[in-house]
Amino acid sequence: MLHRTLKKETTKPAKFNHLQQQERFDEFIDYYNNKRPHQAINMKYPAEIYQPSVRQYNGLPEIDYTYHDRTVTVTHCGRICIKKRKINLSQALSGQNKEPLILSVMTQS
Repeated sequence: MLHRTLKKETTKPAKFNHLQQQERFDEFIDYYNNKRPHQAINMKYPAEIYQPSVRQYNGLPEIDYTYHDRTVTVTHCGRICIKKRKINLSQALSGQNKEPLILSVMTQS
């Protein structure tokens, strides 16, 4: 339900640029967490009952891929380079150094 409400309240109509759109998201989150009581938590505000976790998050462990998989990094312009070939993917995947793209070798029958 939250995602539908978020979309309805913040993206229709969309703002003119990313900064204005982010400001609209931030205003919604502030309202949703600090000014709007929630029935599921006895008409309290989420910020009233939120407690940060006592456990520290250390990220994911290093992953070992099988011998035939290849780890590649998508460049800032959204492409990968394999054996001097440039393959355009998407700028949405750019800069994924912490979560590299994994390519698996597939054979045709």
